[in-house]
Amino acid sequence: MTAGRAGEPDPLLDAASDEPSERSPARRPTGPRRSREQRTSDSRQRILDAAVACLVESGYSRTTTLTIQARAGVSRGRLLHHFPSKETLLVAAAQHLAATRFASDGLAAADLPPVDDDPEGRIDRVVDEMWSTFRQPYFWASVELWTAARTDPALATALLPAERRLGAAIRQTLDAVFEHYLECENYPTVREMLLTSMRGVAMTYGFDPRDHAGDPHLAQWKQMAKALLRA
Repeated sequence: MTAGRAGEPDPLLDAASDEPSERSPARRPTGPRRSREQRTSDSRQRILDAAVACLVESGYSRTTTLTIQARAGVSRGRLLHHFPSKETLLVAAAQHLAATRFASDGLAAADLPPVDDDPEGRIDRVVDEMWSTFRQPYFWASVELWTAARTDPALATALLPAERRLGAAIRQTLDAVFEHYLECENYPTVREMLLTSMRGVAMTYGFDPRDHAGDPHLAQWKQMAKALLRA
């Protein structure tokens, strides 16, 4: 897919938005035309998806706005309209995907056993669902940003407030699924231990790939969480 030059109209978006051409009857839309807001949202989503894919496949140093633009199939002007810098684009991409998948498509939407019927089974499922999020592309996209931010002040400046917002959203999701344990004095410790320990273990998969579901830490996290939340 070829991206348009700077200043030229985006063929992918304009083809969907223009009035049907009398010279090209075969291209007339068969359904209702999308609104400007829908087209804008669609192009933004394509850019974000392309940015995450480039981060995961190529790493931060080899990901450029040009490679993202080409992969998303948008014009240079369209990309810069949404994201004026590489830093804001990559941070937005990783954060958007993480928030969506973790909160909407992951843990919050998981089919968990009722706590009154099977409290320990529910804890086990929550731990399983939490651990599964650390093998998703958005986790590795975030790892690329964390590492690069150590020596890139502009990236660090963009990343810090976004990470704080995402961290708050993730903790809010965990509080919702652990709602019956919120009054337990050990709950904050359990929540933070699970998040930080899982993050640390998951990062070793970058150089030592293995069976994620069979990681020995999984049983330890479940045992620890159940022991502390029963106390």
